[in-house]
Order: sequence, then structure tokens, then C-alpha cells
Amino acid sequence: MTADDERIALFLDYENLAIGAREVLGRSLFDFLPIADALAERGRVVVRRAYADWSSFEEDRRMLTRHQIELIEIPQRMGAVRKNAADIKMAVDAIELSFERDYITTFVLGTGDSDFTPLVHKLRELNKRVIGVGVEASTSALLPPACDEFLFYERLEGVEPARRPAARRSSRRAAAPPADAVVEVATTRPDDTNLGVLVSQTVAGLERSGSGPVLASMVKRTILRKDPTFNEADHGFRGFGELLRHLASTGVVELAEGNAKGDPEVSFPEHAHDEDAAFALLQSTVSRLATVKSGPPHLSGLKTQMRKAEPGFSEKRFGYGGFLQFAKAARARGLVEMDFDDAADDYVLRTVEPSAAPGDVPS
Repeated sequence: MTADDERIALFLDYENLAIGAREVLGRSLFDFLPIADALAERGRVVVRRAYADWSSFEEDRRMLTRHQIELIEIPQRMGAVRKNAADIKMAVDAIELSFERDYITTFVLGTGDSDFTPLVHKLRELNKRVIGVGVEASTSALLPPACDEFLFYERLEGVEPARRPAARRSSRRAAAPPADAVVEVATTRPDDTNLGVLVSQTVAGLERSGSGPVLASMVKRTILRKDPTFNEADHGFRGFGELLRHLASTGVVELAEGNAKGDPEVSFPEHAHDEDAAFALLQSTVSRLATVKSGPPHLSGLKTQMRKAEPGFSEKRFGYGGFLQFAKAARARGLVEMDFDDAADDYVLRTVEPSAAPGDVPS
């Protein structure tokens, strides 16, 4: 163990996690090992607790005990309306531990229940890193964005794919959040074609806001702040470094050796041919529209016209936050002129005529 190791406290809302996984994967016994392996890659787990009425999970008790997890018994009271005692006890214990054990740097909450969102906010307010673990099909849309990182159980290494479609149970409130609170989070994640856009935007933002070199570790942390569910393995890469090397090979970014081994500096290539082509497309589109409309075109609608000629165009691929920023970059390079039209409340663009070389005489 080194001083830089993360010290992790693991808290499992076991009924929520186990029931959700069983419904998705069709297993009789929940497998904790993929979670253990994922956490081992992130630090040293010093506290392990799971909360449930264990009379309903006899076989699971033995499995969790083998993983050195402390089982916190939350019995159901017969003949009484049961408040979610496990949730309350887990939240109280987590807050108490955050004050008593200041060496704990990371809290891992195994649940998909949005009721734990205030706990996540409080732990982060106390300067603790929070990682969530939940079953995607039964995880509230409110929970992953609140965390520093969120791991979907189905995507962890070692979890077998589902053998049948998930059938959500209605008997457990936490395992089946309201329909309007559950989304297919995967739809908000970038697919492979947009991976370069995500990295480019992130690197560009870090370059604008920072004064030093942009390191790979900074890019990964920033992406996780944007999308806590991001995992490069979902895109077929074994690590974030491999992802960056792939993008470097395609000319999206450029890598250089950093101060720390395995943490390269990330920048944009000196000669970005694709970006030059994008600026050329802007120039040709402005020139064509000026001829067709008998006047310089406005900024609004210009991107749509460019996409008619090049459907895959996106300024975000080159790290620009928006089309206006891209157009201003073209102006800064002397490729177009931009003036604000007060009447239209919009910019108008004109192509820049190439200047005559010294000594040229007009014919």
C-alpha cells in the first residue's frame, strides 16, 4: 500500500442490488466477485458492509462472508408498515464513518435507488469521492450524475450477459424506481463515432481553462465528471491510454511524454488536415450561398447547409464548443469576415478574397 492509494468504504443496499441483478441476469445467486475486482483496481477496500433482511438471502450470506463483508441485519417487523430501515441505517453509518475515519477517501454505494442521492451529495460535500454501483435496468436516472463515477453491474468484467429480457418487479420500491425516473442511460453515453468528439471537447476545454499541459489523467477525470457512467471498456479499449493511442493514430489528438510515466500530455496535432477541410467547407458554403442569395449568408442555418454537402460535419469533433466558436476561429485565421447584423440579430459571413502578391499588376 502507498500513501496515494484510495481507501474505500463499501456499502451495499443488498436487496436493491441483488434483486435487480437477478431479474436482469436470471440467476439464483448474485455474484459479488465482479464488484470486488472492479474496486481492487481503484484502491484498497477497508470497510465492507451489506444491509438487508438476511432471512431472505440465506445463500447470499455465505457468499458475502467469504468476501469478508460485514452483514448488517435489518429485520422486517411483522404487522407493521416498514419504513426503508436498511436505507436509513446505511445512510447514517456512511455519514458517521466519514467523520470518524478521515483516512477514507472513497465511498462506494451499491444501489440504484434515487433516495440515496442526498447521501451522495453530502459525502461529496465532505470531500469524499463517491462511486455508485447499480443494475442499469433498475437504476434511477437521478443517481449516476450525482456520483463521481458510476459502474453498471451488467457491464463489469466477469458478469455474464443477460439470458432473457429483464422483468421488473413491483414489490420492491427501490429495485423498481418510477418509470419517469428510469432511463436507458446508455443512450446518453457517446458511441464509438462520437468518442473523438468527447475527447476533443474535453481537451479543448482543459486547454482554455488551464495554464499548464493537459495530461491523460486530467482528461479521464474530466470526462467522468461530465458522464460518471463513462467506461472506455464499453468502446472496446482495455484502458484509457489505449483509447488515446487509438485517437492519436487517427489524428484526433497528439500524445507526448509527460512528467509521470504512463500519463502522457494530450494536445491537438499541429497540422489537422480534417480541420483544414472543415474550414474549406465553411468558405465554399459561404461563397455558394452568397451567390444563390445575392448577398452574404447569416450564421444561423449555415451549419445545416454545410451538412448538406458533408453530412458528417461537426465542429465539436475539433474541440469547438459550438458553431459560433468555429466560425470565429475561421475569422481569426483570415478565412472569413464576420459582422453583426442588428436588424437580423445575427452574424453575416463573407469569404475573404486572397490578397494580391507584392509586385502583381492588375490586368
